Amino acid sequence: MARAKTLQAAAEAILFSVGEPLELSKIAQALEIDEEQARQVLLNLAAELDERGSGISLLQLGKQYQLASRPEFSEQVRTILEVRRNAPLSQAAFEVLAVIAYNQPVTKAFVEQVRGVDCSGVITTLCQKKLIEEKGRLELPGRPLVYGTTPDFLRCFSVSSLEELPSLPEKETPQAPEDAEGTEAAEADDLPENA
Repeated sequence: MARAKTLQAAAEAILFSVGEPLELSKIAQALEIDEEQARQVLLNLAAELDERGSGISLLQLGKQYQLASRPEFSEQVRTILEVRRNAPLSQAAFEVLAVIAYNQPVTKAFVEQVRGVDCSGVITTLCQKKLIEEKGRLELPGRPLVYGTTPDFLRCFSVSSLEELPSLPEKETPQAPEDAEGTEAAEADDLPENA
């Protein structure tokens, strides 16, 4: 009995994490059971969700399964999704958007190398807001996705093409050693007194 509950909980976790229809064969493989056992686990999960009056139901779409919110809660779900869609962009989102806009098409790894931090969540948010989109895959091992901006990006920033984006600042050239002392003194003068 405990194993059946564990398998059911694992199936629920898998379907929740994936967030899209998943083949029965893949669920069975992940649970390390055969397809018939996996089908029974999913039937039990669907029955339990119904029995406890959960806001989530298990949909069967041919040989695929997906967790979804129940239709009777669609108004509340739509409201919160609208709120999220209209939320302003964070500083991190602006930075990622700039890296992609000026270097596109780029991989997530490139953006993370430029910023020095994980950008998965920010890229997902920008895709949801339709400011960036997948533009294909690179012909490299692992075939990583590449991203670029969308027509919505141009509309939001009131530009008709990427050529209208402001120029990036020129890279500063290293100063000669004899100028270094004078520069350090000038920079020290610019600091606030309490720094």
